[in-house]
Amino acid sequence: MDLRIFTEPQQGATYDTLLTVAKATEDLGFDAFFRSDHYVRMGNVDGLPGPTDAWITLAGLARETKRIRLGTLMTAATFRLPGVLAIQVAQVDQMSGGRVELGLGAGWFEEEHKAYGIPFPKEKFARLEEQLAIVTGLWATKAGETFDFHGTHYDLTDSPALPKPAQEKIPVLIGGHGATRTPRLAARYADEFNIPFASVEDSERQFGRVRAAAEEAGRKADDLTYSNALVVCVGRDDQEVARRAAAIGRGADELKANGLAGSPAEVVDKIGRYAEIGSRRIYLQVLDLDDLDHLELISSQVQAQLS
Repeated sequence: MDLRIFTEPQQGATYDTLLTVAKATEDLGFDAFFRSDHYVRMGNVDGLPGPTDAWITLAGLARETKRIRLGTLMTAATFRLPGVLAIQVAQVDQMSGGRVELGLGAGWFEEEHKAYGIPFPKEKFARLEEQLAIVTGLWATKAGETFDFHGTHYDLTDSPALPKPAQEKIPVLIGGHGATRTPRLAARYADEFNIPFASVEDSERQFGRVRAAAEEAGRKADDLTYSNALVVCVGRDDQEVARRAAAIGRGADELKANGLAGSPAEVVDKIGRYAEIGSRRIYLQVLDLDDLDHLELISSQVQAQLS
């Protein structure tokens, strides 16, 4: 079971804070550092000092880290043109020496689009599907050849399809709870399917849909990696769990029910339940980025037991 650190910088974080967490992620033996792609805070936080851009952040971290994988859950398709996104991600992959992964989603948070003048189209899923075809198609085009795409939303003619990533194939993550279109899209384009903030039972049901869609598309179901994203709140005792829960504005009992919360033994046991239904990777949503002791505890008392 891979454990990855997943951050939500729109809730309030500087680049320096993210760099500190990324370096701790590497030093403590976690598999990867991922971040969300949002420009406006959510919930009852001030969001100061303001947003950071996901791919600019990852470009900086690519030069400041050496081992960990770097990526997004999820880049919003509404934020970027697909040709430009393919260039950005390929460049960051080069800067990292081939450690980048692209999570790509349709985009959903209308308020941030209004706040920064970003168009928020009614039909987002069809745009996402075209973006996936374009981004993966550009990367797969052989050097010296050109790429064309003529869709409803995007039109590319005689693209040189450059630059190329450092990796032969950048892993693509697709995720969500949709029962029909999401599994079909994952079966066609994804290397990994991620379901965010879902119970074991809901995860098992959605993984089954994706596995069936993969086989229907002519792929082996096990060609995909299946993963979960869950909020994490670990403490050595109930008091420490309650303190960490309060620091992120949540209740300990609620977190135990809906996330990975409690003592290290409780969290290891719950991760085991996700492993039993086929999850091979957990993205630990860390909301208090100043609490590096939390990461150390997870590394020494949770990750150590899983490995």
